[in-house]
Amino acid sequence: MDTAQSVDWTSSDVSSQYLENIVTAGKRSNTSNSISLTPMTPVFSSATSTGKPLKSSSEGLTIKLLDQNTHEDQRHPLRYTWVFWFMHRPPGAKITNYESGMKKIATVSSIEDFWAVYSHLKRPHELPNISDYHMFKHGVRPVWEDAMNVNGGKWIVRLKKGLASRYWESLTMAIIGDQFDVGQEICGAVLSIRGAEDILSVWNQSAREGRTNLKIRDTLKKVLNLPPDTIMEYKTHNDSLNDNSSFRNTDIFR
Repeated sequence: MDTAQSVDWTSSDVSSQYLENIVTAGKRSNTSNSISLTPMTPVFSSATSTGKPLKSSSEGLTIKLLDQNTHEDQRHPLRYTWVFWFMHRPPGAKITNYESGMKKIATVSSIEDFWAVYSHLKRPHELPNISDYHMFKHGVRPVWEDAMNVNGGKWIVRLKKGLASRYWESLTMAIIGDQFDVGQEICGAVLSIRGAEDILSVWNQSAREGRTNLKIRDTLKKVLNLPPDTIMEYKTHNDSLNDNSSFRNTDIFR
């Protein structure tokens, strides 16, 4: 799921079916208080909060910030800049190059940016099967091999169908709000929409930092308000590279 693999599906298959008017994502427009996004057919909601449909063009989709009167110096910057990504694999297809199959949606660096983007994204329960949302720090590629990820791993929570939308929102807000309080350890988060279950994962830099990893686990349970008996799983990216899988052969924590 998370890394380049030598099989027979190419990103162009997704581009032709699910993406339109691909442009550089996350690039700031010259218009104040706006964000330029990559229009993605299965990702953007069909209507805004005011009920007006979103429109896309060959120059991309521009979304105005929620508060049009917010000046740049009145915005609330995040500690880190974050990038939203999306990927979809048609059922039965196999991945040739995972990284090239992912598409950037937008880059956010303030609370206002985050909500302007998030409020226009389709909720996870509306996404087609075998889809992934990623939210990673700017400069960190959401792949195992990235220099910031290769020595780390991820905490995994498996969800019953129907719960992903609520938990994904809670997790992304906790991450951009620095609720994990572990310095630079958090690299990003992934939501994987699958047939029988949905899977949340939080990626961190250092798989061998035991105390930090346990703090991430405990904070994850707290911000998601998970039941005390929730099974948590951890897998290092090195193990994923070795067995070429994301969610098999994990370490179980009860």
